[in-house]
Amino acid sequence: MQNTITKDEKRALWYLRKIPLLENIPPERLAELAGQVEIREIKRRQVIYLPGDPGDRVFFINGGRVKCSKVSRDGKELTLAYRGAGELFGELCVFDGVPREEMAEAMKNAIITELPRELFHELLMSDTAFTFRFATVVGQRRRQMETKLEHLVFRDVHAKLAALLIELAGQYGVECEQGVQIGLKITHQEMANLIGSTRETISLTLAQFKKRHLLDLLGRTVVLIDQDGLQAMT
Repeated sequence: MQNTITKDEKRALWYLRKIPLLENIPPERLAELAGQVEIREIKRRQVIYLPGDPGDRVFFINGGRVKCSKVSRDGKELTLAYRGAGELFGELCVFDGVPREEMAEAMKNAIITELPRELFHELLMSDTAFTFRFATVVGQRRRQMETKLEHLVFRDVHAKLAALLIELAGQYGVECEQGVQIGLKITHQEMANLIGSTRETISLTLAQFKKRHLLDLLGRTVVLIDQDGLQAMT
């Protein structure tokens, strides 16, 4: 007797097919997973998990943007990364299943697919090509984190902010008449959290960059006028 696919499973399957990491998984295996995952709609500023929460699932983003960060006991925050549509987060639980050490929060309304750790582990054990793709993602993120740590320790705020702006322009940049506009609304506090600084210092440094005609500020967006000049500071 052939299994009947429910509307919820069809929706889950549609989302699973949109995830780059899963694109080469056999259709019949994806159909199985569709009945075992959970699709959640997350409101802006809603916390997805906190430090100490169980590391029992991996998350894929089907829409929206999620921030992963570390928060100290006195409330200071260091943003580890932003993740967008098609990306995964919370993936380190696959290796040991220990409780979360970071916080994940939706920065805008998001749709996420939750895949239990055990199922993700089964995929890794049964599909070497999938395992290699996942290892590549983990390796890239490890390299990015090492670079971030190097910047935090060895660079001053001007160099760190210039490097951040160039990185954001590479990810979200849109050509415009003045130069390259970062197509991402990001507050001065969020920039500060990304490079381990303060909102006041970021505001002052951006004003200095603007005075030197390196960039322009349009509300909560930034236009890079002289990327070479910013690059020279990094």
